[in-house]
Amino acid sequence: MSQQQQDSSGTPQTENQKRIDLPEGTIAISIGLIIAGLTIYAFFKIGQEALGQDGFKPLVSLWFVMFAITPGFFLPVEQEISRAISHRRELGQGAGPVLKKVVILCAGIVVGLIALIVVLSPTFNDSLFEGQPIVTASLAIAIAVYGVFYLVKGVCSGLGKFTSYGFIVGADGGIRVVVCLILFVAGVTQLGAYALAAVVAPIIGVLIVFFLGELKMQDGPPASWSEITPNLGWLLGGSIFAAALVNAGPITVALLGDSAPAKQVTLFGNAVLLSRVPLFLFQAVQAALLPRLTRLAARRAINEFRSGLKQLVVLVIGVGVLGTIGAFAIGPNVLDLVYGGGIDRRTITLLALASAIYMLALALAQAVIALNGHKHVALGWSLAFVAYVLTVWQASDDLFLRVEIALVVSSVVGLISLAASLRMQLRSLSTAL
Repeated sequence: MSQQQQDSSGTPQTENQKRIDLPEGTIAISIGLIIAGLTIYAFFKIGQEALGQDGFKPLVSLWFVMFAITPGFFLPVEQEISRAISHRRELGQGAGPVLKKVVILCAGIVVGLIALIVVLSPTFNDSLFEGQPIVTASLAIAIAVYGVFYLVKGVCSGLGKFTSYGFIVGADGGIRVVVCLILFVAGVTQLGAYALAAVVAPIIGVLIVFFLGELKMQDGPPASWSEITPNLGWLLGGSIFAAALVNAGPITVALLGDSAPAKQVTLFGNAVLLSRVPLFLFQAVQAALLPRLTRLAARRAINEFRSGLKQLVVLVIGVGVLGTIGAFAIGPNVLDLVYGGGIDRRTITLLALASAIYMLALALAQAVIALNGHKHVALGWSLAFVAYVLTVWQASDDLFLRVEIALVVSSVVGLISLAASLRMQLRSLSTAL
């Protein structure tokens, strides 16, 4: 006879019911993310073959600047619409009014960011993009495209349509590689063609999902701004610092290494991508994790919340350890095979370690958000980013080493802060029950 226990809401649970290894939707999203991850490496390989490692440098800078900005501003939009739709689904209410409000919000962010890029375009051109205005223009296009991309991902996640979510993510990378491969075979060597291909690709998958009717939702009670944005300011702050931190390495190398060969930025970017293989996979868990944790928190099912989170933390630690060991053991060989090397064992190992610690901090951040601890997340990531800046400033005269140490130190600071916040919130919630 299976032993039964009760969660905090009094609902009986069997042992089988308690064993939830991964959130719903993880497998479907994983397939899309595996495709997306593999195609990133393919895009970098094709681009370097077509343009050379020196000529590819502006695209490396574009890539990491693009993903320092777009997740920072639009991931909170994805998370908040996912949370709001998921909450309404739990209550049996239609979410159409929520979507209308978020579309207005997202459009405002897009317009504001593009205006900022226009104002700062001379700095982008001269400091990061090797004097190539087409790359700066591509960054502005990316803001608009990824604003829609993250919005639609949030709708899919909130509606529980994880197959569509995975398709959008996979199509982004797949279409980009197909277009770039066609350019390469055709002998195109213009930087602008590859830059535009990199930023326009995400919209294709979004349009396919839209025309298939996957984004339809029922009307419901009117949505107030307070339903969507009670914590958006805090969430934006945390997300901006988190995205800036995870993409800071190659950008820092580009900014501080102005006297070094352009090839150095490309080589470091290659190493960063390789070190992130576990982080790519964790994104599948992250996308499905927030709606599930939100529903558990709404039901105040504290025991199930703790159990599911504990399993995920163990999984993340295991993947992070394996990723770091793998980077040390075969990282330089893989870089030699795929990109022609240029990065030593120390660099790839420290980058993998930083990525593993960051991934664990990211998992805890999702739990804190589900418990409405948005300000704690903002504080954790802001402290981590400050630690990064201070460490880069003081750590070493070696360009790569100072960035590697800064990434490890900042990830540890973020992890400690978020772990302390989560412990405090869980203790407070348990006391209130």
